[in-house]
Amino acid sequence: MSEKEIDIEPVATGIFTLPPYDQKPPQLIGGVCHSCSQYYFPRPHYCKECLEPTEEVLLGSEGVIYSYTVVRTRAPLGLPMPYSVGYVDLKGSSLRIFMLLDPHAIEDLHVGLPVRLAVAPLGDDGQGSPCLRPYFTPDKVA
Repeated sequence: MSEKEIDIEPVATGIFTLPPYDQKPPQLIGGVCHSCSQYYFPRPHYCKECLEPTEEVLLGSEGVIYSYTVVRTRAPLGLPMPYSVGYVDLKGSSLRIFMLLDPHAIEDLHVGLPVRLAVAPLGDDGQGSPCLRPYFTPDKVA
């Protein structure tokens, strides 16, 4: 990620770690309830199971595609066409999250594919300004 891209605002705060990523790869930020061991993404202030406060926790950056689809209609928020979304089972947790998938790897996607989190300028913030957006991309080292 270039120095210029570091100055681009994230699509939302508190859902992924911010650049630079040369020391540590990006990670999703979620929540955990220590009372009932429930994990969440994104983090709610209170656990939906027992209503206790949650604590911020790094959820990691690796997973496996559980299910996905390719959307070939006009994309919202300046996303490239076509784009893909899917459910990813996060490694090391019981979470299955819905997330954008790499628009440049649509032909490589399949159920069971190991993926890793990437963050890059992708689309806009709804007001026409570019924004950093998290997405999963095929993990070349898996």
